[in-house]
Amino acid sequence: MLIKSPKSYQLKDHDVTDETVYQGRRTLLKSLGFIGASGLLAHSTNAQAGLFDLFKKDPVKPFKVTHLHYKKASETPQILTPEAKVTSHNNFYEFGAQKSQPAQLAQQFKVDPWQLTISGHCNNPYQLDYDDLFTSFDLEERIYRLRCVETWSMVIPWLGFPLAKLLQKAQPNSRANYVVFETLYDPQQMPGQKNRRLGGGISYPYVEGLRIDEAMNPLTLMSVGLYGKTLPPQNGAPIRLVVPWKYGFKSIKSIVAIKFVEHQPANTWNILIPREYGFYANVNPQVDHPRWSQASERRLTTGGLLARNRIKTLMFNGYSEEVAGLYKGMNLHKYY
Repeated sequence: MLIKSPKSYQLKDHDVTDETVYQGRRTLLKSLGFIGASGLLAHSTNAQAGLFDLFKKDPVKPFKVTHLHYKKASETPQILTPEAKVTSHNNFYEFGAQKSQPAQLAQQFKVDPWQLTISGHCNNPYQLDYDDLFTSFDLEERIYRLRCVETWSMVIPWLGFPLAKLLQKAQPNSRANYVVFETLYDPQQMPGQKNRRLGGGISYPYVEGLRIDEAMNPLTLMSVGLYGKTLPPQNGAPIRLVVPWKYGFKSIKSIVAIKFVEHQPANTWNILIPREYGFYANVNPQVDHPRWSQASERRLTTGGLLARNRIKTLMFNGYSEEVAGLYKGMNLHKYY
């Protein structure tokens, strides 16, 4: 008998949310007219409030996830990182290079109005405003493990839609080999862009890139929320990229521009420190960072940020089944 296990990105809302919360949410949203045949749609007025916030779970009580597709029988069961840690331990240099600074310095960040422009080598360039981010595509809830290059990782329930849906609408042409992403440049709101020391010496705006087949992979997500709520500013409100088989710096935040280009683009960390950060940034435990080993990672779960809950790092962050084929024949030591 053939038994198929769903992929993590195929999980439904009730698979990753407590059933009572899930049913209550759908009942209320349906009564308010926000659920139709096309799926779950949401509106909100700022980065921290909205309909999803009505269903806030205990931010410090993790729950086990036993259906993640990368979990091996010999592994410790995956546990969601508590929301309080996800929203207080952040890499977002526009709001400071220290992990605690974004949560402190980003709270007045205004995300409405917002404009996301999709352009470049495509037949149908277009723009999305703030409300469009929540209504133009059916939102899905997915559990992804996002790993930072500093050897710590989190397991987060993201809310969003496949990047492929957004790109397909633009109708890329034959010259569209890569996709470039750009973060908002607003030194008045983002103190790290105004103060070079606070911003880690980065030249802004922050830019990132993917090969177009990476961008079209079903795992690649445009996230507008986490834990059933709109993204807080320190996590990349109002919209960010999530590429779960790559190191976290590829998952660019607060995106205002996406562009199809023909040639491999520059990306911020490769510009800043080319010896340490390549274009691809695929999680590869066999390749050490010049300053530390990447063979194991510290999972941020119920313990403190310095807890010694280290686990073995998995190739492609555990998503080999879905993405290894993208790099067949490539030297993954050279193209890091």
